Amino acid sequence: MVKLPAVARTAIGPIAIAAIEQHVPANQRLVRDDLAVRMLPRRVRLVVGMCRWRPVREWLAGLVNRSAPGLWGSMLCRKRYADDQVSAAVQARINQVVVLGSGFDTRARRLVVPAGASAFEVDLPASIDHKRKVTRDRGPAGVRLVAVDFRTDDLAECLAAAGFRMDEPAMVVWEAVTQYLTEDGVRRTLASLGRLPAGSRLIFTYIRADFLDGRELYGAGALRRWFVTRQRLWHFGIAPEDVDGLLREYGWVEREQVGPTEYQHRYVRPAARELPTSEIERFVYAVKP
Repeated sequence: MVKLPAVARTAIGPIAIAAIEQHVPANQRLVRDDLAVRMLPRRVRLVVGMCRWRPVREWLAGLVNRSAPGLWGSMLCRKRYADDQVSAAVQARINQVVVLGSGFDTRARRLVVPAGASAFEVDLPASIDHKRKVTRDRGPAGVRLVAVDFRTDDLAECLAAAGFRMDEPAMVVWEAVTQYLTEDGVRRTLASLGRLPAGSRLIFTYIRADFLDGRELYGAGALRRWFVTRQRLWHFGIAPEDVDGLLREYGWVEREQVGPTEYQHRYVRPAARELPTSEIERFVYAVKP
């Protein structure tokens, strides 16, 4: 088994939550992902299996929410939002989807390739090696795994070498990644994505700058101490009102931001769930005009 770096191991938690959600009754389920459990290490799959019992699910969600109120619900809602945006893109005949920092993500296999589009999953070399082992003979063919060291490699060149067409519109998914990069890393990635043509779409999450620098903890002080102070894994944050300006520097225009209020309105309440959502992270949808 490939030894994953600390950043890559953080991908286990969100996909485990998606796998556990499959035990929720279908009419209340926020995310539909039958492949999620297959991506997990065996010991984590055992925990997922125990969560078929509602008291176990609720106990585990409560444990997670004690470190950051609403974190469990927000992870589910952000995955649903990304699923919705990817489905909308392929329905609009965007035939290339790039998943940056793909981790254990299953969207390419569930939503992209079955719709006839090409999928490119991009991550660190160790993460790509692990994904290749995990996904062997699982799901549809046609997902291209692209190893990139974001500190030294040119993202556009690596994608092109894997068969990506820089002259055709693309849908780019950048979920739960920007906080692990420096501002320079974020800007380098946006500069590469800025070469995409008109009609391209981009969705990405970010951590609020006031949480990252400790001005406002949103009840999630324990989470900040772990990821920012102790492990020093989170580096980049931005204020909601500054996002569009950053994007415009690289040719993108913000079309929408969503956070806990939108998650509650679009997903949680229609499912008749009582599921708090967190303030510390937001999702952005942008377009290349």
